[in-house]
Amino acid sequence: MKFIIQRDRLVQSVQDVMRAITSRTTIPILTGIKMTAAEEGVTLTGSDSDISIESFIPKEESGNEIVEIKQPGSIVLQAKFFSEIVKKLPTDFVEIEVLNHLQTVIRSGKSEFNLIGLDAEEYPHLPQIEENNKFQIAADLLKAMVRQTHFAVSTSETRPILTGVNWNIENGELNCIATDSHRLALRKAKIEAGSDVSYNIVIPGKSLNELSKIIDDTNDLIDIVITENQILFKAKHLLFFSRLLEGNYPDTSRLIPNESKTDITVNTKDFLQAIDRASLLAREGRNNVVKLATHEGGVIEISSNTPEIGKVIEEVQSETVTGEELKISFSAKYMMDALKALEGTDINISFTGAMRPFVIRPLNDETILQLILPVRTY
Repeated sequence: MKFIIQRDRLVQSVQDVMRAITSRTTIPILTGIKMTAAEEGVTLTGSDSDISIESFIPKEESGNEIVEIKQPGSIVLQAKFFSEIVKKLPTDFVEIEVLNHLQTVIRSGKSEFNLIGLDAEEYPHLPQIEENNKFQIAADLLKAMVRQTHFAVSTSETRPILTGVNWNIENGELNCIATDSHRLALRKAKIEAGSDVSYNIVIPGKSLNELSKIIDDTNDLIDIVITENQILFKAKHLLFFSRLLEGNYPDTSRLIPNESKTDITVNTKDFLQAIDRASLLAREGRNNVVKLATHEGGVIEISSNTPEIGKVIEEVQSETVTGEELKISFSAKYMMDALKALEGTDINISFTGAMRPFVIRPLNDETILQLILPVRTY
């Protein structure tokens, strides 16, 4: 194998596939990047058997030559070293050549590295996915939906199904739900899919997080193909495979209250900053709890008291408060995560009592909501 390639394009592709590679794998060859040179260009692959990423660098793009293939072939190179090397090479072009016994030479300018490669034949094959039923979603919408839900997945392995995001697709609408049983994030959107397409799957939160870092913030459509135990995202020159979690996701629809006893409308930024300041003294404690109380005239009092450190009281002027007076305690971290995920300048918070879950929504937007369970404080 021998080819010459633009360094920037190689660095970008290496960074993309590195997102799937972990040092903690039980299959030693998966600590490497597989590189294949063929007539049409160079393909890089990284995998940890949960996530697999394939990045393709075409021979030329819009008239510019990116890769010059001198001899096709393939090799697996230690990802840790290869990625560091290509980042630090001195010139804009890199020549990569595999000699006998998998010796790989990387040349750029006056710099030359020799790496010992592994046989690409031994690299596990990527899942072969039949593309009969696929649907499409714009990249920027996909990124937004991931950002607004994935943070609420559980980090504990006691209920593995909750470490994923539930995607439910019906009637051309995609519903994404994540919950760790203390809070819940929901986002829905219309998608380009036939009315007969319906799925109910759970995608690992980690996979979605890595995916959103790789895809560009454009309105290019991404093809999505779902099989029994895999999901494939296809962007331009990029394939992203993830395994799906097995098991049934709990029915969360009954958690979301229909009625409310107290409603608050408040400026998102003011409210977020007040919670942030109130949590400064609560952070030390294991619980990071802040209290919220409504008062006459639409004043919301946010306070936090940590006996051995001190206390803080904040007042935020709401736009409207309707319903019963309320005192409630909740995790400042959960509240801040939820507020950062919402779009829009104003939010509406609906409470159904001090011990019941409450719902946060942007004003005039039905596609997204955050739900948080309060904390008992005596």
